[in-house]
Amino acid sequence: MDTQTNRRPTATIVGIALPTGTDAASVRARVSAMEKLLERSFVIPGVNMPIGLDALIGLVPVLGDIVTTAMGAYIIWEARNLGISKWKLGRMGLNVLFDTAIGAIPVVGDAADFVFRSNSKNLKMILKHIDKHHPEVRVIEGQIKP
Repeated sequence: MDTQTNRRPTATIVGIALPTGTDAASVRARVSAMEKLLERSFVIPGVNMPIGLDALIGLVPVLGDIVTTAMGAYIIWEARNLGISKWKLGRMGLNVLFDTAIGAIPVVGDAADFVFRSNSKNLKMILKHIDKHHPEVRVIEGQIKP
């Protein structure tokens, strides 16, 4: 932590400032941002259905699935660094694997990306772990608890 300004070190990526630390609050901010980017970046007009890069990049055959799988694996890597159990890491891996396998099927897989949101499921597991094992960074009413 920067003692002069009392702020965590950050890195700016695509105009978004993300903390670079290994503490639970920094990890929470990074995985939440990644999940939002992959699952809820845009809203389909008229339907008000949120979609993200997972669904859009998944439209590109093979390469799209590789990229979104790597981004989903990053969330699992962050979870491993938090000390989440191997059982939960396995479940998270299966979520990403299932999303990748379904996404590889032409047309059907692209439609499934709108419904099966593996990164959202994985984020829920991470946040539950953080709230249980790192209560000092629990989010209350949309703000980080001091």
